[in-house]
Amino acid sequence: MDIILTHEQVQHKINRIAYQIYEANANETEVILAGILDGGYTFAQRLADVLQDISPMHVVLCTVKIDKKNPRQPIVTSITEANYTNKSVVLIDDVLNSGTTLVYGVKHFLNVPLTRFKTAVLVNRNHKKYPVKADFKGISLSTSLNENVVVVFKEGLDKVFLE
Repeated sequence: MDIILTHEQVQHKINRIAYQIYEANANETEVILAGILDGGYTFAQRLADVLQDISPMHVVLCTVKIDKKNPRQPIVTSITEANYTNKSVVLIDDVLNSGTTLVYGVKHFLNVPLTRFKTAVLVNRNHKKYPVKADFKGISLSTSLNENVVVVFKEGLDKVFLE
């Protein structure tokens, strides 16, 4: 097991990405952080905590449930389309592997008009099958396909490692 990011490094990445989201949405009064279950939502929660401390924006957390084995299945969100129509949305996942999950998540949110749409990931693996990119990323890694990136969000013990 090779540690890629320690707890302190993960915290630094979360803070930096939160500031980037704030800068990109400086003219907005509200931002929707749509986290893909499970790790993406936990990452979105951490980003929301920082954003609420550093900005006057109203931060709305949204869970995004995507069947990762069959992403063509209907996607379920915790808020309705009406709640994010004409709003700024950031779709968030912990790891960007092939891009499949992120591209289907993007497709879902583009069914309604948005004022702004961005993506954020903690780890970008550079193994994309689809032409999707993360607007905000903590770290980019070139790994072999048989290596697995694991993100652990545990209070005070966050870490990212390769197995």
